[in-house]
Amino acid sequence: MKRFEGKTALVTGASLGIGRGIALCLAEEGANVVVNYRSHKAEAESAADQIRQLGGEALVWQADVADRHAIAAMFEAAVEQFGRVDVAVANAAVSVRETVVEAKWENMMRTFEVTQFGVFHTCQLAAQQMLRQPQLGRSRGKIVIISSIHEEIAFPASSAYNMSKAAINHLARTMAAELAADRINVNVINPGWIDTPGERKHYSETDIAEGGRRIPWGRMGLPEDIGKAAAYLSSDDADYVTGTILRVDGGFVHGLVLPEPAADN
Repeated sequence: MKRFEGKTALVTGASLGIGRGIALCLAEEGANVVVNYRSHKAEAESAADQIRQLGGEALVWQADVADRHAIAAMFEAAVEQFGRVDVAVANAAVSVRETVVEAKWENMMRTFEVTQFGVFHTCQLAAQQMLRQPQLGRSRGKIVIISSIHEEIAFPASSAYNMSKAAINHLARTMAAELAADRINVNVINPGWIDTPGERKHYSETDIAEGGRRIPWGRMGLPEDIGKAAAYLSSDDADYVTGTILRVDGGFVHGLVLPEPAADN
């Protein structure tokens, strides 16, 4: 099924992990994709090669989402090459793990600039572009924000990230209310624990394997799990869905299995 034939999607942070999974899922269904990256150029080019092998066109664009002017230039390039932007996925994020007491302000600000303000820049500029475009079919455009179950659970040592994710979810609700009459859908995905390269900055392979077994579904999520959810929310199948928070976590939030207690000696 080619739900995105002839359409263009822009995905931030698309060189690795969840963003890459989303870009490839959209390309599998016919989308041309703007592959945004900040520092992983080789991986972004590799993702673009995969998109082309799937039959789509790809534009690789380096930009830090915290830089509003850089994101504006990326949208301009996307329109110049493809004519319009039908889907925008605000995925890029940064997380520096420190307790509130020990947190360095520069790390807090970097998290806010990327994970909160970068999402605002991406979504606002996407909406502005979509409003300039003629409506095709039932929707003028789809905006999907990749948030986190950190929006729901106050994980320790993640205050700036937790705050940012809560903020962007409320941004999505606000934009959904404002843009419904213009037929622009704005929705959110809250991923659970997803097996990405970024997780290996914090956990060993053993930790990841053991943690996955504690999730009710019996494994960690994969980038393609989030990609399939994003494809649904970006498609005509979700034309009557807006302002929704879709949790994709394998049951993590409601059923995480705690470790077995140590045996008494």
